[in-house]
Amino acid sequence: MEERKNSPFQSHRLLLEDRQRGTVTGVMDVKSFDEKLILLATEYGLITLKGEKLHINQLDLEKGEVELSGRVDSVVYTEKRGYGQKKEESLLGRLFQ
Repeated sequence: MEERKNSPFQSHRLLLEDRQRGTVTGVMDVKSFDEKLILLATEYGLITLKGEKLHINQLDLEKGEVELSGRVDSVVYTEKRGYGQKKEESLLGRLFQ
């Protein structure tokens, strides 16, 4: 997998075919999974895939690749924040230190 030049992040791609099978690259960790939800961590944030009969068919964290199958109903990305990076404190959190 080719890394982006001038970027500390590993490239990321989501390929979903007919909402039944797919490949995700740039994955650093699988946070959780079951037949209804797969939660993947990338350097660009978390990806939540929801659906039915979801399965992780192949996982290669060295390459950062996940192959999955099942019916995908939704894909949701969280903030574009590096995985493992400390979350910024809220305004109230800073006021009451």
